[in-house]
Amino acid sequence: MEPLKHFPVMLEECIEGLNLKENGVYFDGTLGGAGHSYEILKRAPKSTLYATDVDEYGIGRAEERLCEFRGRYKIYRDNFKNFPAIAEREGIRLDGVLLDLGMSSFQIDDKTRGFSYLSENEPLDMRMDKRAPFTAQDVVNGYAKRELERILKDYGEEKFAAKIAENIVAQRAVRPLKTCGELVEIIERSIPAKFRYEGGHPAKRTFQAIRIEVNGELDGLGDAVIALTRLLKSGGRIAVLTFHSLEDRAVKSAFKELETDCVCDKSLPVCVCGRKREIKLITKHPVTAGDEELRENSRSKSAKLRIAEKL
Repeated sequence: MEPLKHFPVMLEECIEGLNLKENGVYFDGTLGGAGHSYEILKRAPKSTLYATDVDEYGIGRAEERLCEFRGRYKIYRDNFKNFPAIAEREGIRLDGVLLDLGMSSFQIDDKTRGFSYLSENEPLDMRMDKRAPFTAQDVVNGYAKRELERILKDYGEEKFAAKIAENIVAQRAVRPLKTCGELVEIIERSIPAKFRYEGGHPAKRTFQAIRIEVNGELDGLGDAVIALTRLLKSGGRIAVLTFHSLEDRAVKSAFKELETDCVCDKSLPVCVCGRKREIKLITKHPVTAGDEELRENSRSKSAKLRIAEKL
C-alpha cells in the first residue's frame, strides 16, 4: 500500500489539552489516519487506547500506523456516538476523550469516494461507512426542493441554495444525477459569475452540506459529547475539534449544560433540583490553528478546539 496521506489538525494543542497520564485510558472517537492516536500511545507510555471509525479503509491503514503499539489499543468499526454503550458493556472508564470531527485528507483526496468536487466522472457517494445504503445520489435525486435548499443553507451556508436546489430538481426531471461532475456543473451555472469563485471552489459548500446529510454528522452530536464526558474519571479531559459552525455550537452547548450548577430559585434554603456542575472549561474560547499550521495545511483554517475537564 502507498503511504497514508494524513495531516492531524492541531496535533500539539490536542495532545497538550488532554494532559496525558502514563497509565491512562484514552478514547479517539474519530480514528481517521491515526495521527492523534499514534501520538497518544507514543507520549503516554503504558497507556491504553480505544478508538472508533466507520471507514473500513481508514481502519486498515490505521492498524498499519499503530502496529508498534499492538496490544495497547482496540479499534471498533462503529460510530463514536455508540461508544458510551460499548464502554458501559465492557466497564471502560476514561482519562481522556478526543474527537476530531473533520475528514481525513486521504478520504477527500480519494476521488472514488465521491467526497470531492474535483471527481468529475466518479459516482456521487460520500458515505463514510460503505455498509450504509444511503448515498449522495439519494439526497440529490430524492429530496424535495425545499429540503435540498434547507440542507445547503444550514450545512453549507450557501447563499445561492435556492437556485442550486431549483436547478438540481429541474435536471433530475430529465435524468437522475449520478456523478460528481454533473452536480458541479449545476452548481457552477447556479451561481452568478461575479460570485462564483468567492471563497474557493463554487461547489465546496454544497458538497460539504450533502456529505453532512449523508453521514448524519450533526445528529445527536451534543448528546454524544455529554455521554462521552460522563465516561471520564475525575480530572480526565475531553478535547473536541470542530470544522463547522453548527458542530462548534453543539459542542459549546453540551459543555454549557455540563458546566451548569444548581438552577433552583435562590430564595430556596436548599437545592431541590439535584443538579451539580460536572466539568470546568479548560478553554474559555475555542483554540484555533497557528500561522505555521495554516500555511502548511489549509484544511486547519476552520478548525476550533474546545477542551473541558471532568470534576
